[in-house]
Amino acid sequence: MKLLAVTACPTGIAHTYMAAEALEVAAEEAGHEIVVETQGSAGSTPFTPEQLAEAEAIILAADVEVRDKERFAHLPTIAVGVKKAIGGADGLIEAAVAEATARPKAAAGTVPAQRSESRDMSVKSSGPGFGSKLRGWLMTGVSYVIPFVAAGGLLIALGFALGGYQITEAPDIVSVGDDGVVSSAFNAASLMSWAALSFQIGSLAFSLLVPVLAGFIAYAIADRPALVPGFVGGLIAVQTQAGFLGGLVAGLLAGALIYWLKTFRVPRALAGIMPVLVLPLIGTAVVGAVMFVVVGQPLAAATTGLTSWLNGLSGTNAVLLGALLGLMMAFDMGGPVNKAAYAFAVAGLSTESDTALLIMAAVMAAGMTPPLAMALATTVRKRLFTEVEQENGRAAWLLGASFITEGAIPFAAADPLRVIPSLMVGSAVTGSLSMAFGSTLRAPHGGIFVVPLIGNPFAYLFAIVAGTLVSAALVIALKSVGRRTTAEADVPATATAPATAAVA
Repeated sequence: MKLLAVTACPTGIAHTYMAAEALEVAAEEAGHEIVVETQGSAGSTPFTPEQLAEAEAIILAADVEVRDKERFAHLPTIAVGVKKAIGGADGLIEAAVAEATARPKAAAGTVPAQRSESRDMSVKSSGPGFGSKLRGWLMTGVSYVIPFVAAGGLLIALGFALGGYQITEAPDIVSVGDDGVVSSAFNAASLMSWAALSFQIGSLAFSLLVPVLAGFIAYAIADRPALVPGFVGGLIAVQTQAGFLGGLVAGLLAGALIYWLKTFRVPRALAGIMPVLVLPLIGTAVVGAVMFVVVGQPLAAATTGLTSWLNGLSGTNAVLLGALLGLMMAFDMGGPVNKAAYAFAVAGLSTESDTALLIMAAVMAAGMTPPLAMALATTVRKRLFTEVEQENGRAAWLLGASFITEGAIPFAAADPLRVIPSLMVGSAVTGSLSMAFGSTLRAPHGGIFVVPLIGNPFAYLFAIVAGTLVSAALVIALKSVGRRTTAEADVPATATAPATAAVA
């Protein structure tokens, strides 16, 4: 038989090409012909019309969104994760042949009626469950976010390294006056100018994290028509301080809405403009309204309420307050709860009270812990994490040291139920220890670069290390349990791979 395959992993590097090679070898040994399209970081060479017309089945081995998958709608399809192609290519070839025999392909360019409604939603699934699909959608969004986290975070860290914590107060490199005149404050001979330039470029890159996450989650669910509603929903999540959790909601909402709208049959005259005009227009209007009216306002009110609540707790036990602030800093990592704790700490600096300095130190320490914990976990137990998570873990060392809590967002977005609680516990330990040790801080930012400004610095660093160890240990333990559970659940399915791998 003549078969096709598409391989794709979040990083688009190793697993993409390893899976392709495994499928090619397995097909040759079984006496079949196969052409593999590797959708990797270096780009891809699409199938020719002749290859699409001659193929009898296709294998989609991908952990991220397969691009232009409507090309394969006429083919019997096997959809699995990329790792299954590396370790079980023989079984996939057998399953593809069996599927092609049981379900002969339709004419090229047509979609069998009984399968048209499930094609888009099944590409990511390595199994029949909704959880597999959801993880695939989230991983697609995360895979596009990672370069922004790495580039923006490292530029911000460079800004702090060159200019110190004062860099957050540096004037904009380019500004527009009331008279509309554009002026530049950049001085090539000034180190502070270079520091401010690096910090401001990095901050702009970071401002795109949530919109990119939301946009590509939506894209994973419903393809290109969902990009605009997803991006706009993510921008609204930032504007309304809904944070990355708001971005997740916006992406899932936009994708589900566009996917639902695509199920309606429209007159032939409208079919051509649906994906470029009608769907983005309706999707953006609906998602924007929901994010502004339903999601944004309640979270903004929650932020105000949390800030008031924290002000009322200032006189309570210092250790308990430190633990509470640590929980808040790790809960949404840059979102409204995190910002409420940080705003509470920064506002207290103006009072010059000893309690305010203790709170600022605890908040920054707790905010440094999540990225450091994920960096440590990916270093100690690499096999529990994907290749993209391992790469992001290496960047998280510097992001955590620079007090950029958002460095842990890719991990939390991909596996929120295990990662977020683990990070919250570790940050609570760090916050409570920082308060117990009496560490103080006058700077509102800077991470490790402002250690000389910290009171009782060695105990402060010990608190960060302790919380990092706790979070990393919990993440590893929870992921190990989940890995064993998944392996046990896969045992009966392995024996019937050809029957269960096929996606109708």
